[in-house]
Amino acid sequence: MRTILWPLVALVLLITSFTTAAETQPATQPTTLPAWTRTRDVIFHRTAGTALTFDVFTPKQNANRAAIIVVASGGWMSSHEVLDSPFLGVFIGPFINRGYTVFGVVPASQPKFTIPEIAENVDKSVRFIRANAERFKIDGDKIGITGGSAGGHLSLLQATRPTPAKKLSLDKLERASGRVQAAAVLFPPTDFLNYRSAGKNIMEDPQIDPFHAAFDFREMSPQTHTLMPVSRRRHADILREISPAQHVSKETPPCMIIHGDKDDLVPIQQATLFLDKLKAAGGIGELVTKEGAGHGWAKPEVEIEVMAGFFDKHLLGKGKESP
Repeated sequence: MRTILWPLVALVLLITSFTTAAETQPATQPTTLPAWTRTRDVIFHRTAGTALTFDVFTPKQNANRAAIIVVASGGWMSSHEVLDSPFLGVFIGPFINRGYTVFGVVPASQPKFTIPEIAENVDKSVRFIRANAERFKIDGDKIGITGGSAGGHLSLLQATRPTPAKKLSLDKLERASGRVQAAAVLFPPTDFLNYRSAGKNIMEDPQIDPFHAAFDFREMSPQTHTLMPVSRRRHADILREISPAQHVSKETPPCMIIHGDKDDLVPIQQATLFLDKLKAAGGIGELVTKEGAGHGWAKPEVEIEVMAGFFDKHLLGKGKESP
């Protein structure tokens, strides 16, 4: 049996379905979707001549004023088309149905952007949403974040390494923090310096080839005034900077990871490594293991509902024991 991986076709798989180890099956889309209003293409930042956007899905009834940010990224590639696909009902519908306002963020893609730049875009989207909480009719202190694979990685990086608020800044966005209050994600890479085993750099991984552009870190040379590849040491430093597991602290919000135990592309070791560090720091972490599953699976509705329940608990206080 072969595992269908999540290389450059990741976004196509994200749009159409999750996969089983043996075959691709279309994800089931509910026949009746919850009612919402949709605001398309809200520009949250401009960079390198590119407008970065998100769509806002606001429930028409039972809104709870909490927000879920869905990072639409697979293989560090992102496309607005994913928000006009069956992905909408499968991934976003359950959150809308529980009253969450959902922000579908498109944070730009490799090969034009590398992971540090894409991660910075995600951070800017969080700060923009918080700075405009009144406009979107949400509580800026009740923001969760989610995504799958690369989207999960970017979500956990946001949870562990947010930009702090600059209270004295004249810029409205800089006065807003990039913190999120909970993260629930699917099969994310979490530590690029300890990938599959301790001390193994992801650049040595045999399955890295389709993703090289995302890791092609370059910095401006003061001598030539051109972008030059970074040194090997600097490359490792940047890998550490973009590894969520390297930034876990007592400030990290509650995190849930759902991961297949037969994932050949992103090993479940990445989930256990992250959550072990989170628990050691005194944080809240939950692992849901999907037995026999690879990097994605058919009919993920059950797992999406589990994540929605996690957000209910940590954003809304539902299911917590009374003091």
